[in-house]
Amino acid sequence: MSSSLSAHEELPRTSDLRPLPFRLGLSMRWAVRLYLERRFDIHLHETQLLPATGPVILAPNHLGILDGPLLNAMAPRMVHAVGKVEAFGGLQGVLLRRFGQISIDRSIVDIRALRMSIRALRDGRVISVYPEGSRGAGNFARVRPGVAYLAMVTGAPVLPVALLGTRSAGGSIDAHPPRGTRVDVVFGEPFSVDPVSFPRRQIDVRAVATEIGEVLRAHVRKAVVATGNPLPGGAPEEEGIS
Repeated sequence: MSSSLSAHEELPRTSDLRPLPFRLGLSMRWAVRLYLERRFDIHLHETQLLPATGPVILAPNHLGILDGPLLNAMAPRMVHAVGKVEAFGGLQGVLLRRFGQISIDRSIVDIRALRMSIRALRDGRVISVYPEGSRGAGNFARVRPGVAYLAMVTGAPVLPVALLGTRSAGGSIDAHPPRGTRVDVVFGEPFSVDPVSFPRRQIDVRAVATEIGEVLRAHVRKAVVATGNPLPGGAPEEEGIS
């Protein structure tokens, strides 16, 4: 990057965007954490692998509705989650935005969501992006290119996260597991990809996404073995938009 320009002036420019709010999110995450710890048997693993400062892209697998609140509450740092626009309606949407979360329309290339995510990373924040794009088996069988693109633009490290136990075998993607269920959150080794200057070719982004997918699949397999907490398999109904 040119030393004469601030990061926000690099393409795509983000200097026109406001920093994401975080103060309400910081307060809310502790309340959610207390609730979740009372309801489930939660085990955190390798939290020290999340860098204490600087931009990070969390790349968790996606099993069910519990994943987002769980990771946001349990991560050692405040997380700005990139979530489906369908969850941002009404009062819930107002609150999520005030908590610093980012809505994304998965049916299009959502430029606004990408720019907001880049802005957060350039500000040294932590964002979470579900590479699978939708809830399901959680095995990273398919990885969408969003994480790769953000890593190539910002140079932020990607940190794999395995979420295990957040959906029961045969359970609905829209239901919490039973009270007392063991839930494991396993952080992996952060890794970086080479930043690429504008323009970034789609073929290159997809190639990096393929490499990232291999790392993510290896991490979730390792986490299952280490914790003894298996993936639940496919859901009876999986989200239609993937």
